[in-house]
Amino acid sequence: MKLVLLFGLTIILASCGKIDNGESINAVGSSAMQPLVEAAGEQYSSNNLGKFINVQGGGSGTGLSQVQSGAVEIGNSDLFAEEKAGIDAKELVDHRVAVVGLTPIVNKKVGIKDISLDDLGKVFTGEVTNWKEVGGKDIPIVLINRASGSGSRYTFEQWVLKGKDSKPSQEQESTGMVRQIVSTTPGAISYVAFSYVTKEVGTLTIDGIKPTEENVMDNKWIIWSYEHMYTKGEPKGLTKDFLEYMQTKEVQEEIVPQLGYIPVSKMNVERDATGKLK
Repeated sequence: MKLVLLFGLTIILASCGKIDNGESINAVGSSAMQPLVEAAGEQYSSNNLGKFINVQGGGSGTGLSQVQSGAVEIGNSDLFAEEKAGIDAKELVDHRVAVVGLTPIVNKKVGIKDISLDDLGKVFTGEVTNWKEVGGKDIPIVLINRASGSGSRYTFEQWVLKGKDSKPSQEQESTGMVRQIVSTTPGAISYVAFSYVTKEVGTLTIDGIKPTEENVMDNKWIIWSYEHMYTKGEPKGLTKDFLEYMQTKEVQEEIVPQLGYIPVSKMNVERDATGKLK
């Protein structure tokens, strides 16, 4: 009789709206990675009811600092941990899940389709201030930059500015906001991950080389970075399970290419934390 009553009580509690909140982890950082981790997280949760992956942007610097402090389980980053000041890379474990290419984007009325790597650098250092100086229309150049903690900014400046400083300009935390501003601001230029390019903005070839995945794979297009998911120490539990899911065929052969990223396995070159090719 007691067993029956206990079972009956359980049913009554369930019918009154008792909810199992499930298990969740937080993945924070790179906005260039955000669409990938969100899509994979949603698919993972649909395959594993009661398990949730909370994804937020904020930039690679934020992701690295928060995972190092233990505030989140995963820090998403376009940078190697070794490249970020204030981060002890020895505390973190690197899980590379994809490669992302970055491309300059422009307002579609600037009047050019191609630019040299040297001139692109001069645009961002302020040495070139009008599009007519590089073959475009007589329109002042408006720089839209990413915030200083952005991995995309670090990667872009590393390969385009080559140690020089960007001209002070408007800065944005969100890649989506960067794209919106460029699309609506005459003379505007910035840079985004391939996955963020839409018909509202124009892209530029550099020295005649197109920003394509194939050119990234061979390093003909040099503005690219790994997409890292860092953990503090070896991952456990749900974190470990989700990171293993990120390497499955479902993610690597479907979600990654569909969203404009490149599987690490497709790369014909490898870079280390200093930018040297292996």
